[in-house]
Amino acid sequence: MTRSALEHDWLPDLTAAVHGLYPDRVDDVVARLVARARRAADERSAALRSRDLERLATPNWYQSNQRVGYMAYLDRFAGDLDGVGDRIPYLTELGIDTVHFLSVLCPRDGESDGGYAVRDYLSPDPRLGTTDDLVEMIDRLHRHGIDLCLDFVLNHTSDDHEWAVAARAGSEYHLGLYRTYPDRTEPDRWETSLPEVFPDMAPGNFTWDDTLGRWVWTTFREFQWDLDYSNPDVLVEVAGLALELANYGVDILRLDAIAFTWKRPGTTCQNQPEAHLVAQALRATIAMAAPATVLLAEAIVGPSDLLGYLGRHELERRECELAYHNQLMVQGWSMLATRRADLAHRALSQLPDPPARATWFTYVRCHDDIGWAIDDADALAVGVTGAGHRSFLAEFFRGDFPDSFALGTPFGVNEAVGDERTSGMASTLAGVTAAIRNEDAAALARAIDRIGLLYGIAFGWGGIPIVYMGDELCQPDDPTWVDDPDRRGDSRWAHRPRFDEALAALRTDPSTVTGQVWRRIRHLIDVRRSAGVLDDAGAVSRPFDTGDVHVFGWHRQSARWGSMIGLANVGETPAVVSARPADVSIDLLDPDDHEPWTLRPLQVRWLARAGTLATSPRPIP
Repeated sequence: MTRSALEHDWLPDLTAAVHGLYPDRVDDVVARLVARARRAADERSAALRSRDLERLATPNWYQSNQRVGYMAYLDRFAGDLDGVGDRIPYLTELGIDTVHFLSVLCPRDGESDGGYAVRDYLSPDPRLGTTDDLVEMIDRLHRHGIDLCLDFVLNHTSDDHEWAVAARAGSEYHLGLYRTYPDRTEPDRWETSLPEVFPDMAPGNFTWDDTLGRWVWTTFREFQWDLDYSNPDVLVEVAGLALELANYGVDILRLDAIAFTWKRPGTTCQNQPEAHLVAQALRATIAMAAPATVLLAEAIVGPSDLLGYLGRHELERRECELAYHNQLMVQGWSMLATRRADLAHRALSQLPDPPARATWFTYVRCHDDIGWAIDDADALAVGVTGAGHRSFLAEFFRGDFPDSFALGTPFGVNEAVGDERTSGMASTLAGVTAAIRNEDAAALARAIDRIGLLYGIAFGWGGIPIVYMGDELCQPDDPTWVDDPDRRGDSRWAHRPRFDEALAALRTDPSTVTGQVWRRIRHLIDVRRSAGVLDDAGAVSRPFDTGDVHVFGWHRQSARWGSMIGLANVGETPAVVSARPADVSIDLLDPDDHEPWTLRPLQVRWLARAGTLATSPRPIP
């Protein structure tokens, strides 16, 4: 497709989004964005132009069942950009073809919220290497068949970003890129409806800056300055940065904190309709110049707001191709704590199907805390209160509830509103740490089964399943975070350990915990890549009532490949499923087991008709 054809295809989307954001400046803003896209297209390398053509020929490439992701802090996984090359054989051995590296771009000096206070969007952290090293790393990944997802923080910059520095130096243009106020009148008015994201670390949403002599909007931390998207200059500048990163070869741009980008008085300033228009405008602008690059919405929001970031809302329009399936993750842990599937069935049944062109990142853990996003109406429908269940989950996963197997760490505790989130590696939250500490072999076996169950759901639902670094090795929490003055105030560092070389050496030893967990995740990857029904093009997954409150069930339907039934026995006793909504005869995960509707405690099954779902997996490079 030529550049003019791409512009013709995407211009209506861009114009409509800009009209919704800046109705009095549509022509000017569209012209500036198109000019940025044209310049980026002219500067795009021959290799990336070839990649564009390949992706345009297979526009649903990110929906393939061959896709398996891996998420890691780059420095803690590989040391630096050059070290990633040494880790590529490990990634390919595991079966990974998409990596999401965190904390790559240059952060502010000092504390940086784990790298999410970005000082320079176009340079890596100098401790990792140079811009040339970054581009070389991306090219090396591409040569080995691995795509790169990179964070793009677009709600805020660091307070030492060049725009903030220029604002402090008196530039009216750069001051206008941020939301600042001369006194507390406006901040106090906004605060009446704003929640606190990090109440224990950064109470309030505004910070006084002595040099500016103004209050700065700082949703997350005092050193992260919120951009003012009501000023179209912000959208144009941000789009320019996104285009530059796409020209480095980034395949997936993760739109960090997209839900926070638009502010409206009297609201929480989250999930405003204009936040979707910002994403749509970015989607259209990038597609005009770099169609090989897609967008991932980092929108960890309530169930009713989630689908909008994939373009499913009143003004349905192309938006992000990918979004985190936060509800699937939260409900998985909730099921393990309660040993019941009724709340998960109810909550996931309320979600509309994503648009045909979009899909999920499905995951068990990530670099962030777990916020217990339980909808009040869903909770009431199964006989509990939302507040009560959220409180129970926080208590259970910090290990303070009777019969809890978890040893998580609280995060973001806000006693005023009864909110508490949870930190911890999958092994810690699933019970491995406690079982090893107690020398309880039976409890350890159950804990390993829990990890297998959660990953079995994530891999069997559809989308791009993500392995969080260390989970494949059953790596525990990092105990050193509390001794580090730069990290001890943020318990999320408990689940951001360095890659454990000693554990990695055990991954092929089935007598070890690491070897058992590695084998299970590797088996899920192999089976997924051979099962056409897990290709997302034209397929949907929906929960169904299995007739047993302890068994979570989902029905996956593909126009091309037929049906698959997923079953997960979240209870700790055997179960027999009586509700059987499809003609299936074989468990893809265990073809030699001839009783597919009977489940052991904490067992996952992917059931299908024999001989109908096999595909040829793309060889691992």
